[in-house]
Amino acid sequence: MTTATTPARRIRRLPDRQTTDRFALHDLLDSELVGHLAVAVDGVPVIVPMGYARVGEHVLLHGSTGGGFALRAASARRPVAFSVTALDGLVYARSLFDSSMNYRSATVQGVLEAVPADETDAALLALSERLMPGRPAEVRGMHRKEVAATRVLRLALDDVVMKQRSGGPSEEPDDGEDHSTWAGVVPLERRWGAPIASGLTPAGTPVPDSVIALSTGNGADATLR
Repeated sequence: MTTATTPARRIRRLPDRQTTDRFALHDLLDSELVGHLAVAVDGVPVIVPMGYARVGEHVLLHGSTGGGFALRAASARRPVAFSVTALDGLVYARSLFDSSMNYRSATVQGVLEAVPADETDAALLALSERLMPGRPAEVRGMHRKEVAATRVLRLALDDVVMKQRSGGPSEEPDDGEDHSTWAGVVPLERRWGAPIASGLTPAGTPVPDSVIALSTGNGADATLR
């Protein structure tokens, strides 16, 4: 399965780092929680970080119906770009010029569309389950007023460019560098810390299962890759 990359979106520099593997794209999107949405507003570029969820072949975003450039962009059907990057490590070469990063990144371009009203509840649940797995079952349901104040948008994964780098520094036995200088990779690992109760949570209140699963590494998304 491949990403739908148009010729105009082909990567020109280091094209061998481009991938059209759909499973790699899904893995990247499913391993991160925050992306950056970009659009031109009155001729000025605007970029905003947003939590998101991938559902099938769409990225789901949400915001307040009271405003926000994303909603205006959706209403005007302006082209947008949504980018997600995972930093996997720093690559230490024997020169600063050759040093690099191991990463996976994807940029989706297209037009935001509003999720139909009859699909809003399911979309909000999917977003909540992605960002806080298991939490919806532990708290009260959404009031209709809250749902009405929230707009859910989606962006199709039709026009995607994905680029990645992995492995160690570029080196050869006869590259002229001093091989007694250390070179290699420092992987980046991210894990959730111990939960901290809010100020109004009574002392002794049990930590819910969803929080325990996340913070102890027993949940599906306990480790951010």
